[in-house]
Amino acid sequence: MNDLSDLVAPEAILPRALATSRRQAIQMLCEALAKAAGIDPRVAFDAVLLRERLSGTGVGEGVAIPHAPVAGLKGPIGAFARLDPPQDFGALDGRPADLVFLLLAPPDRGGDHLKALARVSRFFRHADMREKLRAARGGDELYALIAGAVRSDAA
Repeated sequence: MNDLSDLVAPEAILPRALATSRRQAIQMLCEALAKAAGIDPRVAFDAVLLRERLSGTGVGEGVAIPHAPVAGLKGPIGAFARLDPPQDFGALDGRPADLVFLLLAPPDRGGDHLKALARVSRFFRHADMREKLRAARGGDELYALIAGAVRSDAA
């Protein structure tokens, strides 16, 4: 199973984000990621909201992957949150998302953005990983799962 160690910022993992809306969840993730990446949180938030207006980023099974290009980044970077309560990200299955991975990438590296988005999508496709993420006890355990330090399948 692939890991996302080169994408996720350990300090941008929110084990229990108390968001009352999709917009608030995105804002919380953008603020956490902006600190880790040294970018303006408002610029990131505006870019992600613009992308969300095109179509929802819910991928189903309680997962959403909001994403957008943002200037000032050297490469793709992500933040992760478990939302409480889950929020509607427009998934085709109608299920609100409780597992949200926000992905930002430089605007001039569209290919890298798409590759990173595909990797994140593949990562969350595994039901056993989604359940382990939901059961994790805190930020360190979540990071270990996302970064691949804990495998969901036997060797």
